[in-house]
Amino acid sequence: MRERLEYFAAWSVMKGMGLLPRPLARGVGAAFARFAYWVRAPLRRAADFNLKLAFPDWNESQRRETIRKMVRNIGWMGAEFTQFPKYNRENIDRVIVLDGNENYLEALGRGKGLLFLTGHMGPWELSSFAHAVYGYPCHFLARPIENRRVDALVNQYRSLSGCRVIDKNDSARAMFRILRGGGAIGVLADQNTSLDEGVFVPFFGIPACSTSGLARLALRTGAAVVPGYAFWDDAIGKYRLHFEPAVELERTEDEEKDVIVNTAKFMKVVENFARAHPDQWLWVHKRWKTRPPGEQPIYPF
Repeated sequence: MRERLEYFAAWSVMKGMGLLPRPLARGVGAAFARFAYWVRAPLRRAADFNLKLAFPDWNESQRRETIRKMVRNIGWMGAEFTQFPKYNRENIDRVIVLDGNENYLEALGRGKGLLFLTGHMGPWELSSFAHAVYGYPCHFLARPIENRRVDALVNQYRSLSGCRVIDKNDSARAMFRILRGGGAIGVLADQNTSLDEGVFVPFFGIPACSTSGLARLALRTGAAVVPGYAFWDDAIGKYRLHFEPAVELERTEDEEKDVIVNTAKFMKVVENFARAHPDQWLWVHKRWKTRPPGEQPIYPF
């Protein structure tokens, strides 16, 4: 019964907001995000503490303004998600434009597959969806939502433009197959990882346990790793989906060392984004939660 009620609530919100004009939907989404953030004290504590770690020279006013815009952008992304059924090749450029797509195409043209390095940057759900509308669908990893019916509904929207979801819990074989076929896979690689799945590399100068899977996959398949992310550009009043040149990977006879070096390069991409657009990265996540064995926790809560 609970699963059905959760599904009905999710379906009602997505369908209802999807019927609204986009500007109104974005306003509603921002208001809902503000409310959700206000009632979740752990999120508020994590965001403020993370910003203190990343930008120790900032004052309280700077942190507060960054968080305000971050919450707004999350709400906007939620609203954009409900608008997905409306977007097509004729109108997508009113919402988001491509920047540096030649970097994506050059790397894809190498024929060994492409790993789309991204994270919880800007409207991350819109990034792969819009790129597929432009004609470049990909597969991407996603952790299943506990409610299977809600998970199916969300993945239905994600797949409307031709993208396909790979279950993050059962992904290795599928990813090798896609890359061998010259396909593209999007990977959100910016969150805290457990000790058995990650390596410690600098993030804002602080060791952060980061997924090693992206580097291992790239090294073993020869796939290009292309940073890509979207962000809100006030100057044009639209999102900009930006692709950088493929990361030059370190390759020696010591794979474990190469994994650490290349993972550090990937995390530098995320850090550069967060420094350039601090209001458009997800600060509510405890990015430095996992610590090296024997080291005290960073978070006091």
